[in-house]
Amino acid sequence: MNSRIYLDKLSPQDFESFYALTGNEKVMAMITERPLSTEEAMKKFNYFLENNEIHKSFGSFNVLEMGSSKLLGFAKLEITKEKPEEAELGYMILPELWGRGLGSEIAEILMEVAISDPNITRVWANTDPNNAASRKILINNGFTSEKTGIIDGLPSEIFGRQV
Repeated sequence: MNSRIYLDKLSPQDFESFYALTGNEKVMAMITERPLSTEEAMKKFNYFLENNEIHKSFGSFNVLEMGSSKLLGFAKLEITKEKPEEAELGYMILPELWGRGLGSEIAEILMEVAISDPNITRVWANTDPNNAASRKILINNGFTSEKTGIIDGLPSEIFGRQV
């Protein structure tokens, strides 16, 4: 695959870029149904920075344009100490870039990382059931719908894929 993007692990100086996404009403409409406050975003950002220390290949990333390093979005392939054999896949893309195949490209890159790690047995993702674009991306990457309902007070659909 000749990628248009690359992923760069979040670092402490990336908060403004992260907040450009999490503070954006359109981006967050299908994630939390509202933009995050600065304080909420900072709490989430600090969690992601801490989680990045668990594994060198997994964590949270800026999605950047090849060549220009322009911010396009955010991605995560997150493992936890409690379940190091499972990874959660997620992504956010700036609204002006929707519909250009970036979500598919991000998911493919993240799945390559997950598949290359022999300790990972399952990858899962949580999306809004009304987010047709994300559902299509996940299904096209071999995920199947496992559960639909209200999770943490939000409409959710859990997709999973054995690796």
